[in-house]
Amino acid sequence: MEGYIHVYTGNGKGKTTASVGLAVRAALAGKKVFIGQFIKGMEYSELHITEYLPQIKIQQFGRDCFIRNAPTEEDIKLARKGLKKCEEILEKGEYDLIILDELNIALYFNLFSIDEVVDILNKRNKNIEVVITGRYAPKEIIDLADLVTEMKEIKHYYNEGVEARKGIEF
Repeated sequence: MEGYIHVYTGNGKGKTTASVGLAVRAALAGKKVFIGQFIKGMEYSELHITEYLPQIKIQQFGRDCFIRNAPTEEDIKLARKGLKKCEEILEKGEYDLIILDELNIALYFNLFSIDEVVDILNKRNKNIEVVITGRYAPKEIIDLADLVTEMKEIKHYYNEGVEARKGIEF
């Protein structure tokens, strides 16, 4: 079965949530899933998914969410190490679905180049389904994708001062 490339982008909530939902669906269908989270290093609820669905593996390639500040050399090093790990996984073909969570944000902050990512995606085992999430999806990633969904914020309770809630936003 040929795998396709999905992109979930836009300024609305739900990109990671949609990708984790797809991971659960795939796991319940007997597929193996790898989720690589770029930028993220904080305690997100989805990190506990492996306790319930051992066919899903999740790994973070960040320290904390530096989005309000500039990335440090350590942030760049962790992201590049994560990209290398994902490259190896994408070539091997031991997983059916690979989610590259917040990859678009890593590209936006120039933690690695678009050319590197496009090359890795083009060299992947073609049976692997790939999901790329994050705001600011570059044109090159959109052009490469087979499916692109834009999450558009219409209204958000953050604007009313509601803080992120465990199990809903993280």
